[in-house]
Amino acid sequence: MSDAGNRPSAWPDLAGRLTGAGHILPVRIYYEDTDFSGVVYHAAYLKFLERGRSDFLRLCGIHHNELDDGLHGERLAFAARRMEIDFLKPARIDDVLEIVTVLEEAKGARIVLRQEARRDDEVLMAAQVTIAVISRDGKPRRLPAGLAERLRPAAGDAGTR
Repeated sequence: MSDAGNRPSAWPDLAGRLTGAGHILPVRIYYEDTDFSGVVYHAAYLKFLERGRSDFLRLCGIHHNELDDGLHGERLAFAARRMEIDFLKPARIDDVLEIVTVLEEAKGARIVLRQEARRDDEVLMAAQVTIAVISRDGKPRRLPAGLAERLRPAAGDAGTR
């Protein structure tokens, strides 16, 4: 078996894409994502948002394994601290959504993101997510300057305040 699946160049669009306004990740809705009524189950959106955040960071050059390996000082992790979610309209099986992630703020020990699930130009779900930067023992840590710098191009007008 080829190792082509492990090379980022084999699937250049797998992580979505960065735009001047943030990150877009396509997500297809499968049967497993829906509830008994045939619409996307609310908790499935949490998985979609996590994928969007992870791929946003990946394309900014911030990798979870580097954080865990301590390549930026001590061993760090990102943890969801707060989520405010509005479910506006339903998505259904076979819909193709775009998970949009926009950096609002990267300051101190937190990263604030705005995320949306869109079908075409229609916003189906909107969230504001606060991510804490923590040490391996769960204590808050400042976002290392090198990582903040990697986020800067994706910040657009928000910057890394």
